[in-house]
Amino acid sequence: MSGRVFGSPMFLGFDHLETMLERASKTSGDGYPPYNIEQIGPSTLRITLAVAGFTMDDLQITQEDNQLVIRGRQTEDFQGRVFLHRGIASRQFQKSFVLAEGIDIGGAWLDNGLLNIDLYRPQPEVRVRRIDIRAGSANGPAARASGANGSGIAPATAVPKTVRSIGDE
Repeated sequence: MSGRVFGSPMFLGFDHLETMLERASKTSGDGYPPYNIEQIGPSTLRITLAVAGFTMDDLQITQEDNQLVIRGRQTEDFQGRVFLHRGIASRQFQKSFVLAEGIDIGGAWLDNGLLNIDLYRPQPEVRVRRIDIRAGSANGPAARASGANGSGIAPATAVPKTVRSIGDE
């Protein structure tokens, strides 16, 4: 077996899905910051990250191709402060989510230490396309103009086959 998820010849054009699965498996297994993903409607999701101690200026959300990336970096302004105990770490993070094709970002807001990001999938139009079937062969006028397979290369000449029935000897 090749190890490919969509290695079957029945799956045409799914290479990008395989790439997304590989990218998702390589994302960091770090659990910081903790997050929830909830479905808030039939085509709406919400990602909520617990980012206590971060301000809006410390956070950055970007969409890089089909990947949602959330970065946090706290600025350490401890001038004049003397810590007797420091148990609250100011750590930076990067959290990535692979988005399915067609998912859009509705907005983001920070409320009481929780960063909320709404995602939605617009409802696609139902499209039905009828394909006409013509009489003829692969060597018809359209095929001769661009090659039988549409590549501009003329098809190979067919070799006639001899068919024998049982008893024809």
